[in-house]
Amino acid sequence: MNHQFEDIAARQARLQILHVGILVFPGVEVLDFAGPFEVFSVAARVAKRELGLESAFKVSLIGAERDTIAARHGMGVLPHHGFDDTPPLDLLVVPGGLVEQPRGCARTLAWIRRASEQAALTASVCTGAALLAQLGLLDGLAATTHWEDIAELRAEFPQIDVRENTPWVDQGRIVSSAGISAGIGMSLHLVERVLGATLAAATARQMEYDWTPSTQSSKYQ
Repeated sequence: MNHQFEDIAARQARLQILHVGILVFPGVEVLDFAGPFEVFSVAARVAKRELGLESAFKVSLIGAERDTIAARHGMGVLPHHGFDDTPPLDLLVVPGGLVEQPRGCARTLAWIRRASEQAALTASVCTGAALLAQLGLLDGLAATTHWEDIAELRAEFPQIDVRENTPWVDQGRIVSSAGISAGIGMSLHLVERVLGATLAAATARQMEYDWTPSTQSSKYQ
C-alpha cells in the first residue's frame, strides 16, 4: 500500500506514533530546530497524559553523520541519526540558518528529497524554505521565510508564491514558516492538525507559550 500522499493526521491514526525528523547542519539556526523539537516532544508528553497515547511523536535530530555539529553561534549539537541510519520519517522539518553549506551539498539535498518523498508532511522553518525551493518542492505553491529573505527567495524562485507578513503557510503536504521563533507556532499548528486544537492548546500552555489556533494561511482549518 502506498502511503506517500496520506494526510499526516490519517497516518498518525493508523500508526499511533509519528517519527518527526529534524535536519541539522553546520550553521543551523538554534531555535529553528530546537523550537519544533520542544513542541513535538512536549506534545507527546501532554498527549500521553491527556489522551492516553503512549507516544504520539518520536522526535530525532538528523545530521549527515552522527558527529557533533556546530550550530549557529557555536552551539554543539549531536544528532540522533546520520543520513545512512535514519528510520523512515513521517514528518520532516528542514530548519534554516546559514544555508550555504546544505545548499551546496549534493548528499544533503539528495537526503532531503528522499526523506520528503517518504514523509506524509514536510515543513521548513525560516531560510530552510530555500532548500525546499532548490529541490523544486515549492514549485507552484505558496510559501514564506524569514522577513529578511523574502525578496531573495522571490527573486531566485519566481515560480513560488512567496508570502510575507504571515507566520506560516500551510499547503497540505508542505508547510513553511517565517523566521526563527515562527517555527514554534507552525509546529503547534501541525500538532493541531494531527491531534486537534485542544491538545495543541494544552501543549502551548505546558510550554507557557502564547498561542491560539489561527485560520491564517491554512487550507486545513
